[in-house]
Amino acid sequence: MRTVKLLLAESDMNLGPILKTYFDKNGFPTILVTDGESALKVYSSEEIDFVILETSLQVMDGFTAAEAIRELDATIPILFISEKHQAQTDIIKGFEIGADDYLRKPFSMEEILCRIKAIAKRAIGDRPEDNIFKIGDYYSFDYNRHVITFKGNSEFKAEEIRLTGKESELLKVFALSMNQTVDRKVILEKVWKNDTYFNARSMDVYITKLRKYLRYDSDVKLANQHGVGFKLTIQPQSFGMKIKK
Repeated sequence: MRTVKLLLAESDMNLGPILKTYFDKNGFPTILVTDGESALKVYSSEEIDFVILETSLQVMDGFTAAEAIRELDATIPILFISEKHQAQTDIIKGFEIGADDYLRKPFSMEEILCRIKAIAKRAIGDRPEDNIFKIGDYYSFDYNRHVITFKGNSEFKAEEIRLTGKESELLKVFALSMNQTVDRKVILEKVWKNDTYFNARSMDVYITKLRKYLRYDSDVKLANQHGVGFKLTIQPQSFGMKIKK
């Protein structure tokens, strides 16, 4: 399994650093914060693969932070940790928000690491080459990491663009059908699971975002096929290629 980067939000000034050190030493590089607001800021600015949230964080509690993170990415693994006396209703609330697991204190280092490994293997797994796409001469798209990499050209500097889960799902639809028109209804069914009016409007917003991300290469166009759908068009020599390791 590839390296998984953790975001740990733990307010206990003793436990937090101990967990971070343990995770780092066991191959899980970790960013430690002590409140929910900081967790959300870090998640929005860093490339994070897995989130661990204490439920009783200050400034913004763990549940609120998790809901905000879920808005950004519906697939990111989330593990809640709570005090021993946490009410059963709070545990249920955590799972309703979309937690992958819930762990009460006290717990052993070995137990939480085993849970992280199990969730990461199931949710992230090994990264297959088929999910890394070359888009034109300057972009690559890593679906599993939710990242577009622009390698830079004579006009623009290199940049790594982090995508939400929904943006990744949408771009993958186009990456698998480069230079082919994809019907709007097909996109809505694959990414939004139904083709309601509101989902159609949401799709248009996401299309605009993808165009912004791909704007550095004039040979890459996400074109509207009026009355039908959309087409990701690029130079013939580049479309359909997948990066080989």
